[in-house]
Amino acid sequence: MSDDSAPAVRFSDLHKGFSGQRLFEGIDLELPRDRITALVGASGCGKSTLLQLINGLIRPDAGKVEVFGAAVDYTNLPVMRRRIGYAVQQIGLFPHLSVRDNIAILADREKWEESRVKARIERLFAMMDLDLALLTRYPHEISGGQAQRVGLCRAMMLEPPLLLLDEAFSAVDPITRIEVHAQFQRMQQEEPRSVVMVTHDMNEALSLSDHMVVMAPGVVLQAASPDIIAKAPADERVARLLEARA
Repeated sequence: MSDDSAPAVRFSDLHKGFSGQRLFEGIDLELPRDRITALVGASGCGKSTLLQLINGLIRPDAGKVEVFGAAVDYTNLPVMRRRIGYAVQQIGLFPHLSVRDNIAILADREKWEESRVKARIERLFAMMDLDLALLTRYPHEISGGQAQRVGLCRAMMLEPPLLLLDEAFSAVDPITRIEVHAQFQRMQQEEPRSVVMVTHDMNEALSLSDHMVVMAPGVVLQAASPDIIAKAPADERVARLLEARA
C-alpha cells in the first residue's frame, strides 16, 4: 500500500553501475508528490537511468527505490506500472494500430468497458486540444505535434498518479513544442499528478517544473525550486548549465 504522506519517489543509498563503470554511489534523493520535477544535466549523468529505476526497467545494485512510500516490487512489476504513465522522445506509437487503438491499448488489456474507454479518450482529447476525427487515422497520417500529444494521451489513459517523461517534448520543432507545452500544462491543471521529466533543455525545465534536480555524472548538484536554482545556483557547474541555456 502507498503512503499518502510519502514523496512520489525516494531513492535511498542508491548504487548503480554499468559494464564495470560506477554511476551512482549511494545517492539519496526525494522527488515531491503532486509536483512536476525536472531532472536536468549533461548527457550521461544518469537522468534517464533514474526514470528506468523508478519504472523497474532496471534494478539498483544496492539501495532502495520507493514509489509513493512502497518499495518497487520486482516480482510484480505489471501491477506497479499500471500506476505509472511513461512517455519517451521517440513516442513509440505502433504503426499498425489506429490512434484510438494506440491510446486504448492498456485499457483494452485491462478489459475496460468500451463506454469507459470512449469517455476517457474524449476527456484526454479535450485537454490536449485534439480533434476526435484523428482516432481513425494511423500514426503516419498525423503530424509530429499531434503524435506527441497522442503519446501523452496513451501515457495518461489509465489515470496514473505518476507520469514519467523522458525527453518527451524534444522530437518536435520549437513552435510545436510551445503548443505541446501549453496543452501539457493544461492537462496538469485539470488532472494534477506527480510528474518526473528528463530534459536537456534548461528553459523547458525552468518553465514547466515546480522542482528541479540538477545533476552531474552520478551525483545531484542541487535540488530545489526553479526560482531558487536560478537565483542561487549551488556551485559553478549549476551556474554554467544555467548560462548555457538559449
